[in-house]
Amino acid sequence: MNTSSPFPFLDAALVSIATRLQPPEWFQAECQQRLVLVLNHVLMQEKEAQSRLQRQQGRVVHVRWGKVYLELLITPAGLTDRASPARKPDLSLFLEADSPWVMAQSLIDGTRPAVRIEGDVQLAAELAWLSDNLRWDIEEDLARVLGDVPAHALADAGRRLLSGLRDLLAKAPRPAAGTAAAPVHGAFDTGVRAGT
Repeated sequence: MNTSSPFPFLDAALVSIATRLQPPEWFQAECQQRLVLVLNHVLMQEKEAQSRLQRQQGRVVHVRWGKVYLELLITPAGLTDRASPARKPDLSLFLEADSPWVMAQSLIDGTRPAVRIEGDVQLAAELAWLSDNLRWDIEEDLARVLGDVPAHALADAGRRLLSGLRDLLAKAPRPAAGTAAAPVHGAFDTGVRAGT
């Protein structure tokens, strides 16, 4: 998998801005709460997932990507809630990708990003099962709001967009190990080289 941005200057700028500018606490809390609501919505569609999490009730999972983090408490219903940051986590998951570009590539490719795991092995195994088996049927949720035909059309457009992004990433240049990112060529290449 290509792990470099086709726009290294933009990637460096985004990382620099993200490290300097931190959103206010209220905004972070609201985003975390929305993420918990979406996660619970997906969990409620799969009874086996809830059953597996019920066996882990009361446990706390800490997820961190750079400065962004989320503390999740597993509830007796097999759902999640935000945990107090003061509570010691039973499991910590640290996403190793520093670059937003690398994280986006892994999400688009449908692969798991590199994760460092610390803590309870059984809880980690249950979360790995959820990662492998739990899927959000966005088309079904859209159909409830918009109807079947528009939902199918939107989902199909999304699948085609994702396929196009995968194709673009597959054609992106891949730098040799241990070297800086190569200049971008391919779809944007005009064929004109300096000094020719």
